[in-house]
Amino acid sequence: MSRYDAPLTDMRFVLFDLLRSEQAFAHLGYTDATRDVIDAVLEEGARFATQVLAPLNRVGDEVGCTLDAATGDVRTPPGFKEAYAQYVEGGWTGLVTATEHGGQGLPHLVGFPIKEMVDAANLAWGNFPLLSNGAVEALSVYGTEWQREVFLKPLVEGRWTGTMCLTEPHCGSDLGLLRTRAEPRDDGTYAISGTKIFITAGEHDMTDNIVHLVLAKLPDAPAGSRGISLFVVPKFRVAQDGSIGERNTLRCGSLEHKMGIHGSATCVMNFDGAEGYLVGEPHKGLMAMFVMMNTARLAVGLQGLGLSDRAYQNALAYAKERLQMRSATGAKFPDKPADPIIVHPDVRRMLLTCKALVEGGRAMSYDAALQFDIASHGTTEDERAEADALVGFLTPIVKACLTEWSIEVTYDALQCFGGHGYIHEHGLEQLARDARITTLYEGTTGIQALDLLGRKVIQMKGAGLKAMLGRIRSFAESRAGDGEIGTYCAELSDLAAQWQHLSVSIAQRSGENADELGAASYDYLMFSGYVLLGYWWARSVAALDGASVTPAFADAKRATARFYFERILPRTLLHAAAIRSGADALMALDAEAFDAGR
Repeated sequence: MSRYDAPLTDMRFVLFDLLRSEQAFAHLGYTDATRDVIDAVLEEGARFATQVLAPLNRVGDEVGCTLDAATGDVRTPPGFKEAYAQYVEGGWTGLVTATEHGGQGLPHLVGFPIKEMVDAANLAWGNFPLLSNGAVEALSVYGTEWQREVFLKPLVEGRWTGTMCLTEPHCGSDLGLLRTRAEPRDDGTYAISGTKIFITAGEHDMTDNIVHLVLAKLPDAPAGSRGISLFVVPKFRVAQDGSIGERNTLRCGSLEHKMGIHGSATCVMNFDGAEGYLVGEPHKGLMAMFVMMNTARLAVGLQGLGLSDRAYQNALAYAKERLQMRSATGAKFPDKPADPIIVHPDVRRMLLTCKALVEGGRAMSYDAALQFDIASHGTTEDERAEADALVGFLTPIVKACLTEWSIEVTYDALQCFGGHGYIHEHGLEQLARDARITTLYEGTTGIQALDLLGRKVIQMKGAGLKAMLGRIRSFAESRAGDGEIGTYCAELSDLAAQWQHLSVSIAQRSGENADELGAASYDYLMFSGYVLLGYWWARSVAALDGASVTPAFADAKRATARFYFERILPRTLLHAAAIRSGADALMALDAEAFDAGR
């Protein structure tokens, strides 16, 4: 069985030494977010994740969720409901929600380490409260006064959970094709009818009610995505005073049988004239849903990070213990019959790759959370606007790169175990299976790539990219000629110039051939992610000056940064070459010719 230890030392380094969160929170007016408070939150979060959730990870995988076909009720794996009760009792559901909605009002950056620990400990369990925060965000911005009054408090308190109902059997990312209908009723409510699939936590036994946010079309809706409205549709009807009434006419029709996250209820939800309430303006549902979706995308990026960290921890422990052969340069442990496999270069390649992607990814994703806080609480309009542009720009990179890297890290970690990694008892194969979904839900990697390049760079004229390039150049100039950091900065300066040039060239080419954007998007996304990780590794080395860390910790950071720049960052060369090759090689083969010779 795999184990999990919360990486509190590195989390604290990122929060306090690298991002200087204490100073940032004071600047933003988070008076309660002192170091003492944050340390206490981290310690208690680590206790809950390691002692309560982690032991249930294997149970969830082996038992899974079960559906009562007669009633449509879903039972979660043994221990899941009790763990959720402890989660609610601990106040975790409202940790980062504004105080006016009943939350504790801590910065989103404080919530990121907690989310990472939860997902590392038990990803399937973490999916049940996952979308409640997004539902709160959407309703707090677009909900009516009654909706905010009735739905927000129980969601924040954790007595109810939320879902996001977008996908239908015939349409995935192309929401303009959805068929779910919303018929107006005389009392101001709507009758929602249709089928939604892949609904995370669509039905379960943990809470008194489930609040579904459902995309549907009104009878007079314009064609395509411009005709989509958003509705809040509770499992049990809710009266004007907030009391729960009779069961709504919706139910779980089936549970998906999945490659991983067996303990997470992935539901087919059937709405049969269910009572719903319009959120926001008619035909403007996507605006409200994207508030929820962007929160969820950053959260899924953290899922990839958490799984990666757990896989790395277990691979490292195994590599220190497993004895196989002798080091090529002579026995390192002559008193043993063989050396531990960590002495072998190829094992070190895999472990260092895991460490570099995990720790660099932690810095990158936590910075996105800090920008989210600045966008909400910055002291000037310019400060808020730049942070908002950065959040929009970083979101697809964090979501896609951390999840794609989780595939690489969990497989490298499994490989370190050799044949034992393929065996169920060690738990690595579960992590690899669970990681696979993260590149798919809440928008596939391809969708994130198109969002980054098509919308955030070209359509929005690169506001977030310009801000990020400014940060990289400012840092590089400030540490130019500064020993090893100066070497990293010189490379970052070159990559920043290349990043800007690639962005301009793609925009120009796509104006002549629309396929150029799609042809470049994936490689552009990955190029962006590797450059950003280079920036954060250089910043991490710089932050060691004056940091309250041990010499061993500092030496490990420097060695891993060197490995990243020498062995991983050159991947940008491949992605840049692929971008420059254009669309012709991708589009030359006729669809009918793909199966030629079969």
